[in-house]
Amino acid sequence: MAPLTKAPVVSRPPSYYIRQRLLQNKPAMFGLLVILLSVLVALGGYVFMPDSTPNANNGLVQIQKKSPGFSTQLLKINRTKGAEEDVNFLEFILSGRPAAYAEIPIESYTFAGDSLFVQPLRSNNAMADQVRAFALKDVVAQPAGKEAMVQRIKDEQITNRTYWLGTDKAGRDVLSRLILGTRISLGIGFVAVLISLLVGITIGALGGYFGGWVDKLMLFLMTVVWSVPSIMLVIAISLALDSKGVWVAFVAVGLTMWVEVARVVRGQILSLKEKTYVEAANVLGVPQYKIIYRHLLPNMIGPLIVIATSNFASAILVEAGLSFLGLGVQPPAPSWGMMVNEGFQLIGAKAGLFLVVLPSICISLLVLAFNLLGNGLRDAYDPKIPISNA
Repeated sequence: MAPLTKAPVVSRPPSYYIRQRLLQNKPAMFGLLVILLSVLVALGGYVFMPDSTPNANNGLVQIQKKSPGFSTQLLKINRTKGAEEDVNFLEFILSGRPAAYAEIPIESYTFAGDSLFVQPLRSNNAMADQVRAFALKDVVAQPAGKEAMVQRIKDEQITNRTYWLGTDKAGRDVLSRLILGTRISLGIGFVAVLISLLVGITIGALGGYFGGWVDKLMLFLMTVVWSVPSIMLVIAISLALDSKGVWVAFVAVGLTMWVEVARVVRGQILSLKEKTYVEAANVLGVPQYKIIYRHLLPNMIGPLIVIATSNFASAILVEAGLSFLGLGVQPPAPSWGMMVNEGFQLIGAKAGLFLVVLPSICISLLVLAFNLLGNGLRDAYDPKIPISNA
């Protein structure tokens, strides 16, 4: 009888078990999927937008405050000067493409002689405009024979457009502004988390490692900042910088979120600095900053990742609140919080309901995704949680 042999024990790094716990957490994976899709939409931006003009700011007064699914005919006229020189792909991704045509919503059109007669679309609060006449050569960019110009106008200059999520009070496409708002929310979250990590890690590490009066000073600073409401602190920073806008919102939100990072880093370093490898590094004469950044901070990557995801969600909420109050992103740049404010001003109108609900759903879904991912990462870094089929 052959002797029984034990199966070899497979040694795996801790990262393997962290990854397995995270993959087996379905809510966390759902959150990660939503975040990845949001990042894809934010990076693509103008590629996915029906209105690819800068800031999705192509508003048509005649179709303002329309409900989702609204469709109309548009007449394109008067190609703008220099529009033939198209922007390159990178410029298009970053800032869109200027509108090459002026657009007029129309109800009907007819051709007579060398002219095009159109009946403009009736706006919400006005009578139908009088029939307008345009010379065929003024509508097309490159005039040709009459029949060729008529056919070109029918094929290229008159189009049907559907506004799948309706329009706002300025007649702008809500879907395009929601898509571009994803870039602003994720951008503010990323910059705010980056600033909070840099400031929080530095202050927390200095206080926790050196102790004494340095620790007392850092604790006092953290307590003061922690006691001030975030909104008030952002307002103070905006006033100090004497400016409002996207980058001010980025910096202001980031400078209000570092305290939690600093407290966690300080607590972790207080326990880690008593370890044997830290004492050995001190005996060997390793510089203090190398001990902190090469030996202590790498051992707290897990908690920092969890805090970063939580702060990401908080930054999105703070930015939405600031934009709602008019202290964050400024028009015409689209922001979900600003869109909620525009819908709030139209309470009572059907379009106002959608302008409030749609960006609110986007905010809630993205914040929920980061919170689910944060909870999943917290469980993934907990070695007490078993792994099934591992």
